Amino acid sequence: MLSGYLRSWSSSLKLSDFIFAHMDQILREWDAFARKVAPAGSDLPESVLRDHAQSMLSDIARDMRESQTPEEQRLKSEGQGTHAGAGDSAASEHGSQRQARNFTLLQLSAEFRALRATVLRLWLPHVPRDDPQTVRDLMRFNEGIDQALAESIISYAKRTHQTRDLFLAVLGHDLRSPLTGILLAGDLLAQGRVPPDKVAQIGANLARGASVMGHIVEDLIGYTRTQLDEGLPMAPTACDVRKVLESAIADATATYPGNHYQLQSAPGLVGRYDPTRLYQMFLNLLVNAGRHSREGAAVTVQAWIGPDALVVDITNQGEPIPPDKLESIFRPLVQLTGEDGVTRSGTSLGLGLFIAREVAKAHGGSITARSSAAEGTTFTVRLPHGKATGTEAAAQAEP
Repeated sequence: MLSGYLRSWSSSLKLSDFIFAHMDQILREWDAFARKVAPAGSDLPESVLRDHAQSMLSDIARDMRESQTPEEQRLKSEGQGTHAGAGDSAASEHGSQRQARNFTLLQLSAEFRALRATVLRLWLPHVPRDDPQTVRDLMRFNEGIDQALAESIISYAKRTHQTRDLFLAVLGHDLRSPLTGILLAGDLLAQGRVPPDKVAQIGANLARGASVMGHIVEDLIGYTRTQLDEGLPMAPTACDVRKVLESAIADATATYPGNHYQLQSAPGLVGRYDPTRLYQMFLNLLVNAGRHSREGAAVTVQAWIGPDALVVDITNQGEPIPPDKLESIFRPLVQLTGEDGVTRSGTSLGLGLFIAREVAKAHGGSITARSSAAEGTTFTVRLPHGKATGTEAAAQAEP
């Protein structure tokens, strides 16, 4: 029906008119391609996939209806049109949002390539190829796509630089506090005037500062590996998950003495996992829960064996996280602010939850979050049953 409709007035069908008349069809194809090139595991809703696509197409179509000088045409072909680099254009916003959603530059440019190909594939069969109007429309449309792509890349690069600078600034802040404590403790011990009853406390402070720095370094190494597509190194073996939880709770309490954790778990949570990675995952979740827990409220940890997975719930009582932010908190360097209805520290790299989810994924599992004022915030870890051998299970069960 569409092809018959187009043939009836194809000789006068301008590309700008076609874009407005068939916007929904073009956007449906955009959705399908954007979902195909989106970062693995992102499962983005339609509203995010379309992002600013309709506004970009509308801007291009409206621009095609306006006259332009040869100089304006040359600038657009070089990606230097009137709005190139403007932070308020739809294309610029699209580039910024795609960077925030962990799209690569190749994935971003592939979206524009697909958009160009989709529009032309749908339009060209219904217009005369040798018609001067067709040639002019082709040139103007390609100029518009090139300019939109240039604006998106500029915005993407700007946000990337801002993220890098923020990363370095926050890293320096996070390392400075424990490092200052270590230096002060070292100076006191070097003077040789520390009363014997204070040595143990100074030693505990040194260990705590080194532990904090160690956690930061481990998260940085894990993050770097994921960005280089190396993945987290895994060494599955017989593992008592309860013991791993107890160790992570002990270290989270030592690192942040004000936190209080309650573990509810039966013995026998034995499976084949990487205990070092599980410890890293649980520690990050526990520290995050303790940091955002209301003063005096305990963090509860519940672990059990479900029908198809080992499940661990970590719950804290604090300010609830808005539903639309429950996924973004797993992305590095994403900070929630008072504008989100919740107060968050602005001095954290935000790598902890990212690394925790990567560890779960490496085990074939998942981490999800839910949050409400009545029930608190709960992170649920699900790990597929990793069966240990009889000998391994018996060894892990021994006291």
